[in-house]
Amino acid sequence: MKLLRLALLLLLLPAGLFAQGRLVSGPMLGYQTHRETMVWVETENAASVTVEFWPAGAPENVRRVTHANPWVSPAGGQPQRFVLPLLDMGQTYEYRLLIDGEPVALPGPLAFKTTAQWEWRQRPSTPPDFSFLFGSCAYFNDPPYDRPGTPYGAGTEIFTHMAKSGADFMIWGGDNLYLREADWSSESGIWYRYRQDRTTPDLQPLLAAMPHYATWDDHDFGPNNSNTGYEFKDVTLAAFKAYFGNRTWGEPDNPGVYGKFQWGDAAFFVMDNRYHRDESETDPAAFTEKTQYGAKQMAWLRQNLVSMLEGNNRRHSPIRFIVTGGQFLNERFYPGSEDHHRYQREREEILALISTHRIPGVILLSGDVHYTELVRRDDLLPYPLYELTSSPLSSGAHTRTLDAKTGRIEGTVVQDQNYCQVAVSGPPNDRLITITCYGKTGQQLWQHQIKANDLRWAEAK
Repeated sequence: MKLLRLALLLLLLPAGLFAQGRLVSGPMLGYQTHRETMVWVETENAASVTVEFWPAGAPENVRRVTHANPWVSPAGGQPQRFVLPLLDMGQTYEYRLLIDGEPVALPGPLAFKTTAQWEWRQRPSTPPDFSFLFGSCAYFNDPPYDRPGTPYGAGTEIFTHMAKSGADFMIWGGDNLYLREADWSSESGIWYRYRQDRTTPDLQPLLAAMPHYATWDDHDFGPNNSNTGYEFKDVTLAAFKAYFGNRTWGEPDNPGVYGKFQWGDAAFFVMDNRYHRDESETDPAAFTEKTQYGAKQMAWLRQNLVSMLEGNNRRHSPIRFIVTGGQFLNERFYPGSEDHHRYQREREEILALISTHRIPGVILLSGDVHYTELVRRDDLLPYPLYELTSSPLSSGAHTRTLDAKTGRIEGTVVQDQNYCQVAVSGPPNDRLITITCYGKTGQQLWQHQIKANDLRWAEAK
């Protein structure tokens, strides 16, 4: 009788209570600082997940961070961000994952390196050479939810080549996944898409190889060309924050995915062009207050760009990358375009901000348009303003003939899957920015160099 009662009790217990916890995707390295690193993983049915970490070659100094009974998303996964605190600067660490106390077998060893403090350590202070990957528009085929006919995703092999690039980190430029009609209409559908696409096998080595930072565009925010009116924008914001590795997200009184970080002698301003975005179709002359970023984010950008001119910030951060989902310099209206020219007042305000405060070293990074190009404009600032657009990673490419564009650098248009690697190198008074574009099989397509000294005001050269 006791055995019968026990059997009935087991039948009444919640399904999956005794299921073995497992790794769904990851690990992925998130933000990196001098004394802190974030590690992301997604598990399923796990009662506890632990990250053990130690200085390379010294496993006897192991430390651990454990999440017990991790939160379960509406799609059934357990996306988790582990913050590893109080690390040594410039130190390589090894780490491993344990699910329910058992080590997880992975294809290779796991490691990361914290930021070294170079400022004021030499005379002159010598910034480290570094490089990062940049790309946008990653579509992962999922036949039950895709349109019929030829798949829009063009394969995922490109991510395996990116993982082997040797870059220090990656910036995802938006449309990092594509919500479908069956996804964006419900909370559970949104969380399903984020979970499903993150499990792509070719993506896993890249996630573990380097830290990742990201902004979004319309397809990972909501429907095509979506704006601040999208009813589930708080759901997609929660999902984006749960699946990516940025250090900060917006401000306490202003939600969004925008934020900034520093790498070497470069500052990165990662913008959010969706959460506060007005619709794009109204003539900007008739709607002069139309905005992509919103007043508070614009104030944040102004405060942070100008603060980079103060004291040691000017010395240690002469290069400034502004990352945004859509093109900034494009000035041609066409049906469906979403570039910043449709928000003329805000675009002019940003250019005026750079000019009024004499801000040097600005380079724009954008995505969205399903082709890659490098544009140089000599007529907007007293120094050349460059915009690198990199797209697509794995979605369909723009195959129609492109119209002529002011400032487009010959030989930089790519209308196929690709990614870019941006390297910053050289002595502190002569930094060189080298942009290299690679195809989906890792072949070099073009390369262009920019002297940081050319992005300065004349009297400062």
